[in-house]
Amino acid sequence: MDRVRVLLADDHAEFLVATARLLGPDYDVVAAVCDGQAVLDEAARLKPDVLVLDISMPVLSGVEAARRLTAAGSAAKIVFLTVNRDVDSVRAALAAGALGYVIKDRLVADLPVALSEALAGRSFVSPWVSIEQRT
Repeated sequence: MDRVRVLLADDHAEFLVATARLLGPDYDVVAAVCDGQAVLDEAARLKPDVLVLDISMPVLSGVEAARRLTAAGSAAKIVFLTVNRDVDSVRAALAAGALGYVIKDRLVADLPVALSEALAGRSFVSPWVSIEQRT
């Protein structure tokens, strides 16, 4: 069975390395890029199964990149991995086509779960969101 192909995007190189290291044993990390335009270019070229995107990136935000990919009919599942904890960011990410939303400080606990859920066509949002929405 082929391994799931993942494209990572974050404007912090050290975080890309840490994420690739976490996913490496179970996934094929096909590229790691630092801006939203590179996401579009590499997604078109590599056709990954999953995109793991940061929201805040240069050239083009992760949300805008996700919108464009979704509008273009990309089959890749999208999971956001970000420091943004506000509910508006979560809503924007999901509206752009994402199935997952993970907070960076929950990387180890939540990203593997979010990827599994996204690949199964289900949504996953780091648990803090339901607490935030109740307050």
